[in-house]
Amino acid sequence: MRFDLKRVAVATLAAAAMTLSIQALGPGTATAAPAVASVRVLYYDASGAGEFVNAVHQGAANWNARVTNVRLERWTSGRTRNVRVLVDNGWPRAYVNSLGNGTIYMGRQAVTEGHNPTRIAAHELGHILGLPDRRTGVCADLMSGASAGTSCTSAVPNSREIAEVNALFAGSVLVAAGWRSEAG
Repeated sequence: MRFDLKRVAVATLAAAAMTLSIQALGPGTATAAPAVASVRVLYYDASGAGEFVNAVHQGAANWNARVTNVRLERWTSGRTRNVRVLVDNGWPRAYVNSLGNGTIYMGRQAVTEGHNPTRIAAHELGHILGLPDRRTGVCADLMSGASAGTSCTSAVPNSREIAEVNALFAGSVLVAAGWRSEAG
């Protein structure tokens, strides 16, 4: 996977600053609402996800319920395909071409070993949304991935991951400049 580390670092710092500002104000303190950013829509194609298609849809829904600056929608003909989701017998992985664009493999090996398919899908979508692996071993950290163990079924991003993705997509355009494979 390729990441723009500078952009991820800036997003992480922005998220940390936002968290510190909220903590400094204390609970119940009224604040001005932040400027509303455009929502960037990314279209994902799960038609090649095999038996994991519903897990992919749920993983996307989990992100959509929590982030505000980007939305993952099912790809339909005539739309730009940003993300292609495929299945194979290997380990799950994401190949990121650019922020919001790439290919995810829902590898059966992790599911065979006992990992939760929806957590896998949400984790791999997190890579497409600009997040790196963080092998913390903490179940509440979606990007900790398999390091949290097979008993972890949490498939939702935590507040830090949400803030980072929102920062990465802040001020984004309504529809992403697309990505197409040779197969179309």
